[in-house]
Amino acid sequence: MTRPETLTDIQRAARFFYLQHHAFAGKVSGQTFGTATTGPAINLLRIEENLSAAWQRLSGTYVENLPWFECAERYDRPHTFHYMDPPYWQTAGYGVDFPFENYERMAEFMRRCKGKVMVSINDHPDIRRVFEGFHFETVDIRYSTANQRQGKADVSGELIIMNWEPAALGGLF
Repeated sequence: MTRPETLTDIQRAARFFYLQHHAFAGKVSGQTFGTATTGPAINLLRIEENLSAAWQRLSGTYVENLPWFECAERYDRPHTFHYMDPPYWQTAGYGVDFPFENYERMAEFMRRCKGKVMVSINDHPDIRRVFEGFHFETVDIRYSTANQRQGKADVSGELIIMNWEPAALGGLF
């Protein structure tokens, strides 16, 4: 297998796209392939068409390869909507170190930024504490990759945290 660091940006993007479309639950390492009786099987003959469709959806957007904070700072404007989906606190399998100081830094950014910020994160007392003072929405999520052997997914609590009140925008979120 070609080492990712030897690829160009475009080659790495195509590799990522391929792996995400062929992995189960976004897990690209180990044997995590899943099957379903409801969806279409993987069609390797359509990968070029799928890449083209992704390109069309992303045209006019910026894709950055920056640390999250640097990206948020660079694009923060009054009209900016920041959606942040950090690794869930005290969970495993992300392959990236994300110490608690990053959540504290995220909350601090939300308090002073010019734009609107929405964070989706697991419902944990530490997270509730660090984001105290923001608007919280609690949602129940049923993860389809959980509890696969029993054929049912566990329900887990997730928080949607905003630095604005949804009613102020006509309840759009």
